[in-house]
Amino acid sequence: MRTRSWLPLASMSTLIVALGAYAAIRQDAFLTTYNIGNLLLTTMPLALVAMGQTVALLVRGFDVSVAALMTMCVVAASFTLKPGASTLALVAGALAVVGIGVATGVFNATLIRFFRLPSIIATLGTLSILEGASLWLRSAPAGAISSDVVETLNSSMSFLPFAFVGVAVLAVLGDLWLYRTRPGLALRAVGLDETSSRRLGMRTGLVILLAFVTCSVLASFAGFYLAAEVQIGSPIIGNQALESIAAAVLGGAALSGGRGSFVGSLLAALFLTEIDNVLPLFQQPTEYAEMTIGGLILLALLLYQAPELVGRLRAGRRKVAPLPARTEGAAPA
Repeated sequence: MRTRSWLPLASMSTLIVALGAYAAIRQDAFLTTYNIGNLLLTTMPLALVAMGQTVALLVRGFDVSVAALMTMCVVAASFTLKPGASTLALVAGALAVVGIGVATGVFNATLIRFFRLPSIIATLGTLSILEGASLWLRSAPAGAISSDVVETLNSSMSFLPFAFVGVAVLAVLGDLWLYRTRPGLALRAVGLDETSSRRLGMRTGLVILLAFVTCSVLASFAGFYLAAEVQIGSPIIGNQALESIAAAVLGGAALSGGRGSFVGSLLAALFLTEIDNVLPLFQQPTEYAEMTIGGLILLALLLYQAPELVGRLRAGRRKVAPLPARTEGAAPA
């Protein structure tokens, strides 16, 4: 079990270093302060939303509405974080954007818990609603976002953005909370076996509600950094839904629930963003990145979750195993 928990972290770290070393040897531009800083800042939206997706996967759920939520937050920021606004108005505007994330998480959890919809179906419906709302508010990219907010979000020391350091600390604390505290144990237990957790007195409904709210809130935080990238209220950005699931799985999250790592999700997000960063340096088409990511997801599923797959295969064989033939003339038991 310990090997399985460390394997994704070791794999992602090795791939990040290997790809970075190869790019640095072949292209001098890769290790420039500008490129490294840009790589870390570009990682921020995917890292935050992947960490949120990890929480949903821990309770055996999916949230495919996160990309549309990020887009909605960018559009909302173009109304609430306007240039020239006072500090108090900007704080209130930021809280309003986070409020959209909270409301979306509660809405998703309500559909899943009270209406018993599968999480992928419920969040697909939410995705369509959020996409329509974004296009209704901004039919085309418009509405500049405060440069003060953008500078604050992008502030850094040399090549190292302060935000990336904060997210790295958050990921470490998140893993410690997940594996060293009773609430973290409860979250993993609900994902592993909801029925048994309920019989043991755990408030499974509340745990799932908080899991999806946390996922949406982290997606709204990711929306801030997406807004800092485009700096305008665009309703046609935000495509991190499948990438967030990919990063969570590559980081060690189990599709069967109960296992995941926030540090692993951060490392996987950095690796996937590194692929997108390196390909243009070698003048390679972006389609290669999509094919690479797809292949890595399949490899991670086979590698990280092989024991579970083998266990299911053996259990299936036992169920269909034929009964031993009875010897002719033997009395029935």
